[in-house]
Amino acid sequence: MSDQKLFLAVFLGTKDNARMKGWAALSEADRHAKEKEGIAAWHAWVEKHKASIVDMGGPLGKTKSIGEHGIADTSNALTGYTVFRAASHEEAAKLFEGHPHFSIFPGEAVEVMPVLPIPGV
Repeated sequence: MSDQKLFLAVFLGTKDNARMKGWAALSEADRHAKEKEGIAAWHAWVEKHKASIVDMGGPLGKTKSIGEHGIADTSNALTGYTVFRAASHEEAAKLFEGHPHFSIFPGEAVEVMPVLPIPGV
C-alpha cells in the first residue's frame, strides 16, 4: 500500500437545501423507510471499500469557531468525514460517485482532498 496516498472525504449538507426540505416533508413512515434504505446502502459502500478506509470517521456535531477574538458558536456545511487511501486524487473521488450521502440521504456533496505531508517534518 506504499503507493497509496491518504485522503480526507468531508460530507456536506445544510438544513435549508431543497433536498433536505423534501426529506423533511416526507411522512414519518416514508422517511424511516428511506433511512433504512440509506443505512443499508452506506454499509454496502463501506464493505465494498473497506480495504481503502483508514478511519471510518462519523457524523459531526455542532461547531465552535476559535480565533483571535475567542470562541463562538458557528455553523457550516460539514456533516461527517472519512479518512481513506487511494492511488490518486481521481481514484479517490471516484470512490464516492453515487454515494448514499446524496443519492438516498439529503446530503449535498462529498468533497475529497489529499492529506499532505507537514512541511519540515
